Amino acid sequence: MKRVFVLALASAPVILFAGLYGDTPDAKHAWSVHDYNRPKPVKVEPGAKIGQPPSDAIVLFDGTIESLKKNWCNDQGGDTAWKIGDGYFYSAPNWKNGGNIRTRAEFGDCQLHIEFRHDPENLFADKGPQMRGNSGVFLMNNYEIQVLESYYTHDGECKVDNYTDGQAGSVYAENPPMVNPQKKPGEWQVYDIVFHQPVWKDSKLLHPGSVTVFFNGVLVQDHWEMEGLTTHCRRRPLAPHKRVGPLLLQDHGCVVQFRNIWYRPLPSRWDNKTHSTLSADEAEVMKLRRETAARLFKKIADPKAATAENVKALAEVISYANEGVYKEAFLSALAAYKAKPGNANEVKGVNSALDVLVRNAVIPASAKISVK
Repeated sequence: MKRVFVLALASAPVILFAGLYGDTPDAKHAWSVHDYNRPKPVKVEPGAKIGQPPSDAIVLFDGTIESLKKNWCNDQGGDTAWKIGDGYFYSAPNWKNGGNIRTRAEFGDCQLHIEFRHDPENLFADKGPQMRGNSGVFLMNNYEIQVLESYYTHDGECKVDNYTDGQAGSVYAENPPMVNPQKKPGEWQVYDIVFHQPVWKDSKLLHPGSVTVFFNGVLVQDHWEMEGLTTHCRRRPLAPHKRVGPLLLQDHGCVVQFRNIWYRPLPSRWDNKTHSTLSADEAEVMKLRRETAARLFKKIADPKAATAENVKALAEVISYANEGVYKEAFLSALAAYKAKPGNANEVKGVNSALDVLVRNAVIPASAKISVK
C-alpha cells in the first residue's frame, strides 16, 4: 500500500509533511517504517554492458599497462613482473614471474568483478589436476576463491578428478561450489563476488563474515559464512586482522589470464549505528531522531495553530522525539483542536495519525479524538 500526496499548484512554495504511516522510530531505528524523511540512495549509473563497471566502481585493471602499473604490485610492494597481453595480464609458468600479484590499494567489504581465462595449450595436464590453470582470488589476502580449470570435473563425466573444495568456484579448503558452471578452456570465465569480512569486538567474534559468488552468472556460493582463514591441508581458525587488505591473485606456477577487474567498497551492516537491530548505538539513534524532529518542527509556521494539519505535523515530530517543546506544542495543539474539531472526515484523518502513535506507545489511546 502506498500513500499518495496531491499538491495544488500555487505561486508560493508548498511544504509537504510526509505524515505518520508506518511504525515509529525506536531505540534501534532512527527512521519509521516507510519513512519519507529517510535519506534516498545515491544515484549510480550501471555499466553500458553486463560486466562493465558502474559509475561508482574503482577500476583495478582496464586492459592497459598503465592501470597494471598503477594498481598492482608484487608481494614486496614493487612493480609486478606479470605480463601484459591484449587487454589482459597473466602469470608466466613455473614461478618465473616472481610470485603473486596484489593491489596497491587495500579494502574490506566489497563487490568484486573479475574475469579469467585458461590457455588450453598451457594447462600442464601431466602435472596433476591442481596444476590445470591454478590461481586464486584472495580477498583481503586472507580468503580465497579458487581459480582453476574445472570444466571436466563434475559428476557423471569426471574426466579430470580433483578434490572438490579445491575446484573453481570453491571457498578454498572450506566449501565446494554448489554447481559447476565453468566454460571450456580458452573461454573467458567471470566471477562476481560479494564479500563481507568477519566482525570482531574486543577480540570476540560477532559475525564470521560471508562470501557470495556468481560464477558465469550462476550462484555457486550462497552467503557462505567463513570458517577460517585460507590455508592448505589444515584448518586455520578465524582470527582478528586489519579491516582492510589487498586483493591478491595467486601465482601457482600456471598460466592464467585476467581482465576487467573492478570493485565497489560496501558498507558493513555492522557499521550502521542508527538503524539496525544488530549494531545500532541507542545514543546515536536518539541524536539522529532529535535532529529529524528539530528539522520537521522548524517547518511548522505556527505550532500553536489549532488545525488538523498542525496536529498531524506535530504528531510526526513527536514520533521522533516526544519531549520538551515538541511534546508541549503537540499537547497544546491537540487540546485546542479537540475543543473545536473539524468534520468527521477531517477528524478521521487526524485519528489515523494518532493511531500510529498509540500502537507504538508514544501516546495513550485516550489522546484520540471522539467522533460524534
